[in-house]
Amino acid sequence: MQQWREFLFLGLANHLPRLRLSDKIRWMLLKAAGFDMRGRSTVYGPVTLRPIGGARSVSIAKGCFINTEVRFACPKASISLGQRCRIGPRVCFEGAQHSLYLNEKGRRGTTGAPIVVGDDVWIGAGAIVTAGVTIGEGAVVAAGAVVTQSVPAFTLVGGVPAKVIRALNPEDEGKAGG
Repeated sequence: MQQWREFLFLGLANHLPRLRLSDKIRWMLLKAAGFDMRGRSTVYGPVTLRPIGGARSVSIAKGCFINTEVRFACPKASISLGQRCRIGPRVCFEGAQHSLYLNEKGRRGTTGAPIVVGDDVWIGAGAIVTAGVTIGEGAVVAAGAVVTQSVPAFTLVGGVPAKVIRALNPEDEGKAGG
């Protein structure tokens, strides 16, 4: 029954027209689908969830902004977004990973680890966050980055794989070059 409910409400959320009102209510449909929506957020959608039945593994705190075509892949672990996160378009949260080695059946095993995103994090367009990563409070992930290791709080990371570019000092906000 949960999978049908998830399928129905996720489908409704993803097929709403791109109107301001739709953007404000889409989070309610995601909540009805089973996502752990811990307060009002703005979701542009569509949102991809893999596998079907995994909505309960995704937790989104209040005040988040989630742009278009965001993917949550959580077959073996949870994905948690903190308060006031800003998630750019085409960001992928990949909570599973495959083994480098073949098992006795000639297949690559799948493992998973949780992804935790702290409060006030900004993740740029097209970034990929892999299993087992924690992104600290106030961190910024540059567009197109592939985050394979945890990111300290108040740090800018970018690249493939993502590396620390510099620390972010909140007192520098608004200064030239800051």
